[in-house]
Amino acid sequence: MSALKIEQGSSKHSAYDLRNPNAEVIETHTLAVVVDNEAGVLARVIGLFSGRGYNIESLTVAEVDHTGHRSRITVVTTGTPEVIEQIKAQLGRLVPVHKVQDLTTEGPSVERELALLKVAGTGDKRVEALRLADIFRANAVDSTLESFVFSIAGSTEKIDAFAELMRPLGLIEIARTGVAALTRGAD
Repeated sequence: MSALKIEQGSSKHSAYDLRNPNAEVIETHTLAVVVDNEAGVLARVIGLFSGRGYNIESLTVAEVDHTGHRSRITVVTTGTPEVIEQIKAQLGRLVPVHKVQDLTTEGPSVERELALLKVAGTGDKRVEALRLADIFRANAVDSTLESFVFSIAGSTEKIDAFAELMRPLGLIEIARTGVAALTRGAD
């Protein structure tokens, strides 16, 4: 703590860069992993992360090739560039893994997430929740006299912003799918 009681690096918008220049850079990467769709594969992939102390920010899995019995696992993880490279190399060595893509470094990609938010409120709070939902292009998929359930799709940042605005209006519960991502272009 400095004499002004400002934690080091607490403001990236400051005119004074208080961050440690020798600190390791932590990056967020989105990895797409194509695997065989069989029992235990997800446990092996996740075991790789947990066994080495790597964190998973988001995880989605679905079968993408019914005839070839292949699934796509999309993982959002954080780490230094060296850790990210290590994760990709270790994933590539697992037997049921067919392909590992780092969507963050392989060029432009599209990332989306779906969330359901339950918001309770009456009177002005109810009207304000509907107004904000319209601005964010969220759909009311369920409605009672006391609450709404909104469905919203978009970037993680958009969903975070919508949830923060709904908190003072009566946000009760939120369910999120996790990030789904694809590279842009013909490849």
